[in-house]
Amino acid sequence: MPCTAKKTTKLIIEGGNDYAITVKGNQPRLLAQLKTIAEAQKPCERFVDIEKNRGRTTCRIVSVFADLRDIDFDLLGANSLIQVERIGIRSGKQYLQTNYYISSLLSRARTFAEGIRQHWGIENRPLLG
Repeated sequence: MPCTAKKTTKLIIEGGNDYAITVKGNQPRLLAQLKTIAEAQKPCERFVDIEKNRGRTTCRIVSVFADLRDIDFDLLGANSLIQVERIGIRSGKQYLQTNYYISSLLSRARTFAEGIRQHWGIENRPLLG
């Protein structure tokens, strides 16, 4: 993870705030570590949401993992790994997409699901509730 992300998380925590950061392919080592955790551990909580909208059916499975001791990145305040799996049918074709997030929050899977969807502009609900 670039040094700026470490500095940014430090500033966020020092400012009394929390973060949820998407981990993408440009952070291959951290992404691999998160995938290993998600494969090896049982999540502390899961939330499943099924939605039928505009000819699409989507199932979102949000899993929260709180044991991050195998991550060797120094992210100030990292307390949760959130795995979001989107499974669905779009235009008659099946798809599967998995995203990983790291957060300073210790929260429920449903709260993370709502916050992540809010970030995409789909929902107008607060991240914490």
